[in-house]
Amino acid sequence: MAQHHNQLFVDVDTETHVLHIKQEIEYFNSSTDSISVIVLNDWNNAYSNVQTPLALRFSDEFYRGFHLAKDAERGKTSNISVFNNEHLFFSWNRTKENPDIITINLPEKLAPNKKIALQLSYDAKIPNNKFTKYGYDDFGNMHLKSWFLTPARYENHGFTKYSNENLDDIANAVSDFDVELRVGKNFEITTDLDTTEEIDNEDFIIYKLNGKNRVDFSLFIEPISNFTSFKNDSFEVLSNLDGEKITPIAQAQAIDCVVRFVKKLIGDYPFKKIVISQTDYERNPFYGLNQLPSFIRPFTDEFTYEIKFLKTYLNVFLNNSLYIDNRKDSWVHNGIQVYIMMKYIEENYPDTKMLGSAASYKLLKSFNLTNLDFNEQYSYFYMLMARKNLDQALGEPKNTLIKFNEQIASKYRAGLSLRFLNSYLENEAVTQSIRNFYTLNNKKQTNAFDFENTLKNQTSKNIDWFFKTIIYSRDLIDYKFNKVTKTKDSIQFSLKNKTGINVPIPVYGTNKGEIVFKKWIEPTTNDSIYSFSRNNASKIVLNYKNEVPEYNLRNNWKSLKSFFPNNRPVKFVLMKDLEDPFYNQLLYVPTLEYNLYDGITPGIRLHNKTILDKPFIFNINPAYSTNAKTLSGSGTFTINKNYRESRLYNIKYSFTGSYFHYAPDATYTKLNPNILLQIREKDFRDNKKQLIYFRQVMVNREKSDIITDNSTENYSVFNAKYINTKTEVTKHFSFVSDIQFANNFGKLAAEMEYRKLFESNHKVNFRVYLGSFLYNNSQSDFFSFALDRPTDYFFDYGFYGRSESTGFFSQQFILAEGGFKSKLNTAYANQWISTINAGYNIWNWIEIYGDAGLVKNKYQDPKFVFDSGIRLNLVTDYFELYFPVYSSNGWEISQNKYNEKIRFVITFSPKILINLFNRKWF
Repeated sequence: MAQHHNQLFVDVDTETHVLHIKQEIEYFNSSTDSISVIVLNDWNNAYSNVQTPLALRFSDEFYRGFHLAKDAERGKTSNISVFNNEHLFFSWNRTKENPDIITINLPEKLAPNKKIALQLSYDAKIPNNKFTKYGYDDFGNMHLKSWFLTPARYENHGFTKYSNENLDDIANAVSDFDVELRVGKNFEITTDLDTTEEIDNEDFIIYKLNGKNRVDFSLFIEPISNFTSFKNDSFEVLSNLDGEKITPIAQAQAIDCVVRFVKKLIGDYPFKKIVISQTDYERNPFYGLNQLPSFIRPFTDEFTYEIKFLKTYLNVFLNNSLYIDNRKDSWVHNGIQVYIMMKYIEENYPDTKMLGSAASYKLLKSFNLTNLDFNEQYSYFYMLMARKNLDQALGEPKNTLIKFNEQIASKYRAGLSLRFLNSYLENEAVTQSIRNFYTLNNKKQTNAFDFENTLKNQTSKNIDWFFKTIIYSRDLIDYKFNKVTKTKDSIQFSLKNKTGINVPIPVYGTNKGEIVFKKWIEPTTNDSIYSFSRNNASKIVLNYKNEVPEYNLRNNWKSLKSFFPNNRPVKFVLMKDLEDPFYNQLLYVPTLEYNLYDGITPGIRLHNKTILDKPFIFNINPAYSTNAKTLSGSGTFTINKNYRESRLYNIKYSFTGSYFHYAPDATYTKLNPNILLQIREKDFRDNKKQLIYFRQVMVNREKSDIITDNSTENYSVFNAKYINTKTEVTKHFSFVSDIQFANNFGKLAAEMEYRKLFESNHKVNFRVYLGSFLYNNSQSDFFSFALDRPTDYFFDYGFYGRSESTGFFSQQFILAEGGFKSKLNTAYANQWISTINAGYNIWNWIEIYGDAGLVKNKYQDPKFVFDSGIRLNLVTDYFELYFPVYSSNGWEISQNKYNEKIRFVITFSPKILINLFNRKWF
């Protein structure tokens, strides 16, 4: 089947991590086109600088390591020469947009079914493995992947030109390989190529390797190989997958079980050896298992090893033997992998729960999370993104997917979709189609349409809907019962199709948890009447086994006994849980907050927000103020509306309220109806986000005998904001406009922020704030622009002592309005303000900062103010310290009571840390 032949002579320098390569490519034009160029993949060169597509993806996903790495840690391909057997040099080029692709210009066109021999000479500098886990490490080991030049896939009258974006989807043409590898004598190699000869010289060993019909191969060079060989009847498995906690015999049994199962469902592996490495697993772990803390061990060590091996083995098996375009048609690979994994669990561990033995703990029995079957977790990972309106079509190219979809949700939904189709078609039609497709794949280069035709050939049913709706769209499926009538012997009902997407769906009858009937129906209209024998069913349920990837399961059942057919009992759950369609879940969480006036405020948070987003969410948090000996607290009610086909993809309608002390002797009540509109780019991966926010803030402040600011105790302000941000690890830009209207004042403000991270690990940031009153009839500075500490009349900020003007709590810093760190004599502006805040880090978390601005008050000339100092950015947004040095006050560092001038940021909110993690995935 191989179209081309690759012969490589490689001299490995393990000190400099450079491979000196001489190569001959015999290129065979198997197409019907005459070609004038040959395109080679050079993915090792993707590590050459911080402007490659790979580097930009790192930045896009908030990984700093590559951008800040030393040149010696990066990789590149250099000193390239291309010539023919007569040493006639060929010209070649690579573009700035695709620096990891080489185009060789042929002196004359290569006709169909003709060959040309290319001689190449080049050096491949291997990168550090800290970027992608491929490359060299600090212990002398090298894991080589996609390190050599090789022809790109050719189809549809052109070469497939994909840059390396850390997705393991290189589009190589199928080739035969002969490799001669020269390595120092104190190193050993592990590879899935066949070893034909080892020549032992005084200082080095020459390994001669070959492989037929390969798109790529694995190569490990180590001082001491840590791979163990497991041989079975068919071929050899070489693995260094972490299995220290189980015996070699248990490892061998798990491997044998997996290998035999995959052979039975897919077919024979086409090569003599397969390498299953810990590196491969860590790049694509089993999410769920790898997220649990090490002290939580709900699964046995043997089961954990077996599942890790199963997932990694299937991934490597399909990568090596499916000759598909794994970027464009990744759903085929993902679907087969997850489908086989689900089949494996069904056959070998049918009673295993999602959280393993944790389901047997009395304390956890009430959680739906612990009662779900192991395979049900796949649906929830997909639904997590669908409910956030962030899911993407399975047929989308791999490099266009959000990281969470690419790594988890889309993979799982692909497997779920094949399981859905298999259940609908019956007789294991999908399993047989996978075997047939795999056989076809051994004969030719295949694609997703070949897989589609294989599935269609296995059934007489029309399954066009499956590809149109399930694979190539992000349409949602959601059915519910409409009218249900019953007799002792029969059931009649109609369905409501809430999304208008017509796909088959199963209807179950159950009695005391046992299935008494199952029927597949194919609804096409909402008024169709379906009639079934009752078979003593006490409940009818749509999609009971969750075979159909449905958006909402909470509306899928009707009781045939109770007067209220959907009267779900209430279930109280501590902390957090997965959504349970058969209960109204009320979650409760103990809370503990603090401010100077209320003191420690223990409370209980009551809410209905499970791990999956819902269309209606309430959150009520009553608390007890230990200082004031009174009740306090807050609450929120939110209606969440998604729009699937619009850039305006989400609107939240909320009503919030809070009641706390703002002074030792006075409370405030805040009511806040608001609307939030969220806008995204057509490209879901684009980090640009836009928000439009409208709110009416109504505040009732008790009069305080301690705080006298002459402001109105009760007020109401309309506020509208527009926020536009784009954030990556190397740069950030945001723009915020803000307009406010109240009886006594009107305001207009704008804020711009820019941050840039340089390769030297130095960072510069600028912030500009401009604000002006449209009118101001207030008699105090309560609503004025603040230079260093806003009065926060919206009660938005987490001040611990919001009314303090002296002492420790008055030194709390929140970046808002003027953003100054020093406290200056002119603290407010009742007409307009213009400030700039700048910072530059000089070493790690030590920064210098400077602020400058103009403040204008009525009947006064504009006043210029400034400050400067040192910022210790210990944990951004969590713990920061500001030490003023020089300002409009003079040399502050030499003035009395300097400790009272130091400002601090201390945050106890876990949401900030969660957001820092989430941005890498969503």
